[in-house]
Amino acid sequence: MKKQINYKVSGEEWSKAKDKAFAKVSKNAKVDGFRQGKVPRNVFEKKYGTGDIVRSAMEDLIDAKYGEIIVTEKLIPAVEPKLEIVSADDDGFEVNITIITDPEVKLGKYKELKVKKDKVEVTKEEIEHEVGHILDRFAELVSKDGAVEEGDTAIIDFKGFKDNEEFEGGSAEGYSLEIGSHSFIPGFEEGVVGMKKEESKDIKLTFPEDYMAKDLAGKEVVFNVTVHDIKKRVIPDLDEEFFKDLDMEGVTNKEELNKVVEEEIKTQKEHDTENKFVEDLLAKASSNMTIEIPEEIIDAEADKMYKDFVKRLEMQGVNEELYYAYAGVKKEDIMKDIKKEAETRLKYRYLLEAIIKEEKIEIKDKDVDKEIAKIAKNYNVTEEEIMKEFGSKEVLKYNMAMEKAVEVLKENN
Repeated sequence: MKKQINYKVSGEEWSKAKDKAFAKVSKNAKVDGFRQGKVPRNVFEKKYGTGDIVRSAMEDLIDAKYGEIIVTEKLIPAVEPKLEIVSADDDGFEVNITIITDPEVKLGKYKELKVKKDKVEVTKEEIEHEVGHILDRFAELVSKDGAVEEGDTAIIDFKGFKDNEEFEGGSAEGYSLEIGSHSFIPGFEEGVVGMKKEESKDIKLTFPEDYMAKDLAGKEVVFNVTVHDIKKRVIPDLDEEFFKDLDMEGVTNKEELNKVVEEEIKTQKEHDTENKFVEDLLAKASSNMTIEIPEEIIDAEADKMYKDFVKRLEMQGVNEELYYAYAGVKKEDIMKDIKKEAETRLKYRYLLEAIIKEEKIEIKDKDVDKEIAKIAKNYNVTEEEIMKEFGSKEVLKYNMAMEKAVEVLKENN
């Protein structure tokens, strides 16, 4: 919901606001011949103009008016107010203040949705595939004779040339290239397949048009490659020594390993299936409700999500520009997807909040205390540390209420 207020200030009220603003902005003003903060107003305005004074006065008056509106109208803003400056000068100002609150939600059908939950099954192929990954971790690279094949690791020297000139970043010695890793541009690994030890050859390739290094994108190059050694992956025997090295509790043979792996796959599948079930319930119930979410709320949520996305990249040591270059996407594409996800997330949030209200769900303080103690015990930390993480009991109380709303959907499906 939106509420717009037109606010005009002039005359004595504006004059007093500017006096107050001048006292604030002139505190750090430095003018030759005057002590800091003691500059006469006419001298200050001659040197700095009136812009800072007008801006500061406007900010103070708008903040005060905004607070007054919120209290008198009993509004709870969902995002920062939208300000449209109509006019502003030494004689006064006019501004349109738009206050955006959470939208009105009209619940539709949210019980007896008849959403199907997928069955969890673990196949022999899935078990063998996962066991294969475990064995790969213990595999050894052993030198072999013959030619380079898919899955082998070739120890190579290579030099890249563009227009008969060696280009930067296109050379290495003793490089371990796993065939099938696709770590080089298309065609490179295929060119190495079939080569033998101490064999050299030229591989002619063209860099992709969207390659991050612009001076190489779409360009024809030649790589001079020499193979020095060829290694194949040797999977260990499933003997007593292997299971000792594996050091997996309760696992001493292949059957026991298969059983543990099966349980792990089943647990993960059950978790994924439960998440999908809840997602399907939320999607069905939210499609039955009536709601119009203001664009400003969606934009604010998307902006928050994008900042979280960038923060995760930085934690992995990747900046925005590098990510876009490697992924071959633009920020606009990412933002489009994030905005769509933000709208869905908001719909689910408003749905659950409406269910909390409809079902009169209440979380008592003693239940919050029990939850804090439970979390602290599970993570082996103090209750004070848990409170520091959540910030306040109200945040945890809100989260618990939302979880109960989800349970209402599940139990009444």
